[in-house]
Order: sequence, then structure tokens, then C-alpha cells
Amino acid sequence: MTHLFSPWTLRGVTFRNRIGVSPMCQYCCAEDGLPTQWHLAHLVSRAVAGPGMVMTEAAAVTPEGRISPGDLGIWSDAHLEGHTKLAAAIAAAGSVPAIQLAHSGRKGSRLPAWDSGAAVPGWEALGPSAVPFGNYATPRAMTEADILATRDAFVAAARRAVSAGYRLIEIHAAHGYLLHNFLSPLSNRRNDGWGGDFEGRTRLLRDIAAATRAAIPEEVVLGVRISHTDWVEGGWSTEESVELSRHLKALGVDVVDVSSGGLDAGQQIPLGPGYQVPGADAVRRGAGIPVMAVGLLTEAAQAEAVLAEGKADMILLARAFLRDPYWVLNAAVALGATEALSVPPQYERGWGGMGPMRINRAVGAPMPPL
Repeated sequence: MTHLFSPWTLRGVTFRNRIGVSPMCQYCCAEDGLPTQWHLAHLVSRAVAGPGMVMTEAAAVTPEGRISPGDLGIWSDAHLEGHTKLAAAIAAAGSVPAIQLAHSGRKGSRLPAWDSGAAVPGWEALGPSAVPFGNYATPRAMTEADILATRDAFVAAARRAVSAGYRLIEIHAAHGYLLHNFLSPLSNRRNDGWGGDFEGRTRLLRDIAAATRAAIPEEVVLGVRISHTDWVEGGWSTEESVELSRHLKALGVDVVDVSSGGLDAGQQIPLGPGYQVPGADAVRRGAGIPVMAVGLLTEAAQAEAVLAEGKADMILLARAFLRDPYWVLNAAVALGATEALSVPPQYERGWGGMGPMRINRAVGAPMPPL
């Protein structure tokens, strides 16, 4: 048994392997953040190939918390029907359904990446301070009431996510979005209890994590995604990420999804295969908490080595799954781990001759109706 294809259990959730589909914004909601047929096709087509977990794109906890008008949302009960279908379909394909809860902060009110134009007219972005990201519009500094309402919105969204059937809930505090804005001294210039020193800058995330843990069932996994460094001098650091992760673990967070960057347009990122793994390793060892590693982890042998060396507990991929939705199956072949394959019976003929494999008859059962 390879490390990559070994099962993993957190709380009451067992992942069939250590491979996860990372959140990928699709910018395709036509109305108020409601899930679409595109989301269903996109996510389930990855799930049938056998990853241990499939996570939705960032789902906004408030309307203004979207990055663009096409972003997924979960800020009202009107979103529950669509999310319930997504979670059920992912689970029926054998993967753990997961959702990322997010607020875009000062990066909100944008058009999709492939459209030209700046901010969406009449849409006010929010931030801890009136400090813009690059040439984006200057956000409005949040009031105490704004901050408390945002905390409550994350908790309400988590409750909806549980009702929809998601088994892992991830709080997005990375990539220059709202909670990351509070963490970094580059974007948080406040001098009240929500800024200043490490304790003040991490307060909102810690409050949200604690309140979310208290609001969801014991058996549901709680994760947090962080950028372990801003890649800018004077910004959020790996050392602070380790300290933050110690606090999060004490508050009941089960796993930290370690990414990096996204906060400052002047970042200098040393891009290369596995360039974020040292940050994941530092958090795992320094905070004693399970971690997910992500970022240019594209080869099966590379992913296996990260796990074998104890630098992470799970590997997340995003763009690699866009290029190859069946990355999991091909990785099993590359590692000689075809006995770990969980191939749907509908696809069995395509994998004949690859060696011993498990046929997942459960996946062949009728799927939930659309």
C-alpha cells in the first residue's frame, strides 16, 4: 500500500485515499450564487475518478463576500437545495463532500478573470482597513458591527453546509481574501481589538473557528486554509502561521490547508514543483496538526514522496485535475497501486489490463436525481 492510496480518518470521516480536489472558482452562477448544472458536472466528473475528497469552490457567506457575480454562495436557505444535490452526488461517487466557506474582502466586486473591466458598479468591497489590493478599488474599513455580522455569517453558512450533507467544512483565510486581510499587517492597519499585534490580527479567524466548531456536529471535520506567508517583507510569516495553527488546533480545528501568497501585488513567489510544501511541513511539525499540501504537486511520485517524508497528510490538486480529471487513476497505475483503484463499473472496460483493481459497485448504483 502506498502512502497516497492509504485511507485516512479524521473525527467521524474516512477518506479512501490522501488525494483531494482543491477548490477552483468556476464563475458560472447565473443567479445569486445558486449552484448550477455546471458545478454538478464539474465536481462529480472528478469524484468518479476516485479522490478521497472533493471540495467545492469558495462559497460566499454573504452576497458582498463573493469575488464576482458568478461566484457560488451559501448565505441563505435558498442555496440549500443546490448544495444538497452537490454533496449527495459527490458522496454517491465515493468521495467525501467538502465545502470552502469564504468572504472575498477587498478582492470582491470583480468580474470573472476572462472578462475585461474593473469593479462591479455599486458593489462595495470591505476590509479591515481602507487599504486596496494593487489597483483594485479601496475597500471600506469595517465597523465593529460589520465584523460581528461577518463572524455570524460564517457560522450560519457552516450550519447550512452541514444540513446540505458536507462532511468537511473549510474556512478560507488565505489568498488575500477577508480573513487573510485581517491576519496580515500589510492590510490590517487597525489599532483596536481587531488589529495591531498578533492576538488582535488573528482574533476574527479564531472567533470564527471557535464559533463554527461549537455550531457543527462533533463528527464533521473542520479545516482552515491559510497562506503560510505573504512572500513580502514585513507581511504575514510562516512563523506566525505555525503559532496561529497551534491556537486553531486548541479551538477544535482538525486540519490546516497550507497555501501561500495572494495578499500583496508585490509578492515574490519562488515558483517551482512543491514550492509550498516547506510551509505545510513547518505547520505540521511546529503545531502538531494534520495538514494538506497544495501547489504544483502534479506527479504521482512527487505526491507520494511528500507523504512518505511526513511533510503532509493529504495532497490537494486543482489545475492538474482540470488537465486530467482521471489523475487519481493514472497515479495508481504510475505507482503500481492499481489494487487501490476504485473504478466505477461503467468505466471498468477502460481500465482492463492495468492489473488487479477494485470495482466500485456502489458508484454504479442510481445517482441522486437532478
